[in-house]
Formats: sequence, C-alpha cells, structure tokens
Amino acid sequence: MQIENSKIQENERQIILGQCPSKSNSYRIITLGGHGSLAKTEALKAYEKSFYLQCGKYRNARIKGLFELYVDVYNGSSRPDLDNAMKAVLDCLQQCNAIENDRNCIKITAQKFIDKTNPRIEFIIKEI
Repeated sequence: MQIENSKIQENERQIILGQCPSKSNSYRIITLGGHGSLAKTEALKAYEKSFYLQCGKYRNARIKGLFELYVDVYNGSSRPDLDNAMKAVLDCLQQCNAIENDRNCIKITAQKFIDKTNPRIEFIIKEI
C-alpha cells in the first residue's frame, strides 16, 4: 500500500476479507404501506456485518474530526467500479463507529486491483 505520509505505520492497516459490494447495486425497491422505499439487499447486509466483525483496529475509534482514507480494493474481477466501493466502505466505517461522519473525509486515495482468489479491502485512516 502506497501511503504518502511515512509516519503511517504498516500495523495501522486494516484488512477486510470479502468482495466489497457496489453500493449503487445493493438496494431493491419495496412497498411499505403503499409507498415505494429502498431496502438493502441480503448481500449488502452480510457484508456490513462481516465488515463490523473484522474491523478490529478501527471499530469504536469514534474519529470525530477530519480524516484521510487510504484504501486498496482487491476485486474478484475487473467489473466492479472503484467509486461505488468507496461509498460502501465509508458507510461501513460509520456503522462500526470508526468514524463519526463520512462528511469529515477530506481526502481519499484509492487503488483497484484484481485478486480472484482473495477479494478484500485494505485501508488506513489518518486523522488530521
């Protein structure tokens, strides 16, 4: 992982195993009380739960201020978009209380790779 700031230690890197879902393809339309609504797919729910359980380094860090996110996305194929993975990652970071709010992210450095046998994400959060 190429990180611009040499002060970031390799042991700060968090690895989350599994294919990161595309946020834009992870909702389905349902009807509740006669009104249309969006619901998460089972695949997205499963990934969010898995992310929470695996995110030991940052879970409950509650980063309140500005931060930078450095992330490498290893997909099982070249098809998934990198930008949709970022939305899912930031949402998962909020859900596991690693960050207070994703609007405090001032910089994202992301790279996309292919690893057919071991899809995953690897990331570092740098507080500003």
